[in-house]
Amino acid sequence: MDIVVFIKQVPDIGEVKIDPETKTLIRQGIPSVVNPFDKNAVEEALLLREKHGGKVTVVTMGPPQAAEALKECLAVGADEVIHLSDMVFGGSDTLATSRVLAATAKKIGKYDLIICGKQATDGDTAQVGPETAELLGLPQVTNIAAIEITDGIATIKREEECGYAIIKAPLPLLVSVTKIINEPRLPSIKGRMKANRAEIPVWKADDIGVTRETVGLKASPTRVVKIFNPVRKSQGQIIQGVGSQEAVELLLEKLGEQGLV
Repeated sequence: MDIVVFIKQVPDIGEVKIDPETKTLIRQGIPSVVNPFDKNAVEEALLLREKHGGKVTVVTMGPPQAAEALKECLAVGADEVIHLSDMVFGGSDTLATSRVLAATAKKIGKYDLIICGKQATDGDTAQVGPETAELLGLPQVTNIAAIEITDGIATIKREEECGYAIIKAPLPLLVSVTKIINEPRLPSIKGRMKANRAEIPVWKADDIGVTRETVGLKASPTRVVKIFNPVRKSQGQIIQGVGSQEAVELLLEKLGEQGLV
């Protein structure tokens, strides 16, 4: 089974900065990590490969520093990685990003399954996976908590608002995973050494057949009209060091001050 995993390197949550002119995230020079949901996507691909055989190819789009995310994937066992890095891609919204990823999947050619994380922590839109599937003409299932594959059919446990749904879908297929699907493994020392020696292949816009007119900031229909730093709310108060009866009385007093009781 050949599996493609799309991952994203996201800014460290404590270091997020926004360009006031373009209203996009500043990524250069900012400490970054692999998007947490994408770690689960890589792990699920490795588990399926261990069960069914085949190859895991991990793809990311981003500036030069995003190569570190791919090295982390190699360290845990990915077979191949591809770094999509070109100034033409800069400022792409979810649709333009999906165009790049779909073109990459077409260039890769042979795959049975594409796995993405549920969403990225920097944008939280959960749009890239479904948009990429639409551009590729693939069936898609989002928010999956488990997947089993038998005779070319995936049986999927999908997380719903009030429980789970069981869905069957044919391969090839695109899925996006939640964090409850697995526990990502840690890289071994041998894996890290191998990853650090690896040369990361870089694909440009010309390599995948996309043009400036279809990707990047100018080709992105999303427009951010306002950005601001959220107001930090006051911290909660912990009642401790008193008996249960007094704690209840203090709690009721505080709730009364807020007009809640």
